[in-house]
Amino acid sequence: MPVDGSPPALQLTDVTVRLGERDVLRDVSWTVAPGERWVVLGRNGSGKTTLVRVASLYQHPSRGEVAVLGEVLGRTDVRALRTRIGVASSLLVDKLRPALLARDVVMTAKFGALEPWWHEYDDADRARAAALLTGLGVGHLATQPFGTLSSGERQRVQLARTLMTDPGLLLLDEPTAGLDLGGREELVAALDDLAHQPGSPPIVLVTHHVEEIPPSFTHALVLREGLVHACGPIDDVIRRDVLSAGFGLELELERRGGRYAAWAR
Repeated sequence: MPVDGSPPALQLTDVTVRLGERDVLRDVSWTVAPGERWVVLGRNGSGKTTLVRVASLYQHPSRGEVAVLGEVLGRTDVRALRTRIGVASSLLVDKLRPALLARDVVMTAKFGALEPWWHEYDDADRARAAALLTGLGVGHLATQPFGTLSSGERQRVQLARTLMTDPGLLLLDEPTAGLDLGGREELVAALDDLAHQPGSPPIVLVTHHVEEIPPSFTHALVLREGLVHACGPIDDVIRRDVLSAGFGLELELERRGGRYAAWAR
């Protein structure tokens, strides 16, 4: 536990997830402390998406313990706890009605809803949603239909949505998927800005590419075939030898201006 007495934002202890005859995750132990910003890397099929589902409390482990913000899965009201976790994923984008206003996409996160008519909202809710969009550089799109926005704009709207409930933990599952170079760079910059804001929650970013790691991120986890291959401070993990073994490919790695690049040897 951190010295200030705050519980870890996320703590997995010996977590195994078995689906059918296969352990998708096996004996995963991992702690995300307040103030930390993590990147999770690994090949396709390494268990990254399952890890996010466990951390967001939508997948129960076959074995092991999951604690989020001091609450242990199985001993707490999971519906209430989920409202304290901000989650962004391509699966959510696919569920949003294209005609929904960008502001309403953000605002409906207050109740974990997908439509504004399911619950009642007030002017303060609308103002908070608009302010979050402004903070991520897309405030001018607040009253635009979500389906008319570019891929990069939609991802920033979704990032604003994750912040609507003032969450204690952010989980971002491949938020740059499908973005062009400009959209990717805008989102990386937005994540870097968010990480520098006072009081910002711990962030977990799942990606395939080291090029998408914001400069301010502090820690990294590499999964390989459902196992933790490497885990710790980013300078100890984002290394050529570690990534080459984790991805099963001889890589070259470069760091410049706080950003990484990797390519096959």
